[in-house]
Amino acid sequence: MANLVDRMVRAARLDASLYEEVEGDAGAMGQATTVVLLASIAGGIGTISETGVAGLIGGAIGSLIGWYIWAFLTYYIGTKWLPEPTTHADTGQMLRTLGFASAPGVLRLAGVIPGVGVVALIVAPIWMLCAMVVAVRQALDYTSTARAIGVCLIGFVVQLLVIFAVVIAVLALVGDAGGSAAA
Repeated sequence: MANLVDRMVRAARLDASLYEEVEGDAGAMGQATTVVLLASIAGGIGTISETGVAGLIGGAIGSLIGWYIWAFLTYYIGTKWLPEPTTHADTGQMLRTLGFASAPGVLRLAGVIPGVGVVALIVAPIWMLCAMVVAVRQALDYTSTARAIGVCLIGFVVQLLVIFAVVIAVLALVGDAGGSAAA
């Protein structure tokens, strides 16, 4: 098994060969999970003054759930809606490549450094998005980066719509519960 730190550095460098490597390495799932957790914990520490320990724990759990949802969503969009003739992927490949795309998120640890922290908290998510595009391109065997960007954009919009629908449903349930309690 390849060195985790080396793989994380290569992922952060947007090294397409790294994403091909982890796409084909079914044994890299543990490493991909570790990268997601490290990036999440770094983000939690970087924002701990605003979110507290509960935010750190909730963020770690949310990041794992979000990673799974994002992998399944990009897999479906990329293989069913926008495949190329060469597209061949499975959800494990998407999970592994997208897990490593979280590597730049470790930079969010610098969020605790006065003056530098804000920059790190802005740059890291943008860098992670760039890594996601490379990961999607490699996992779906695309020849077009534009198509990978399209998959990510469509996935982002779908995810926002789902989150919006869930929030509306929760608010409706809370509103109904409050209304029946007053009666």
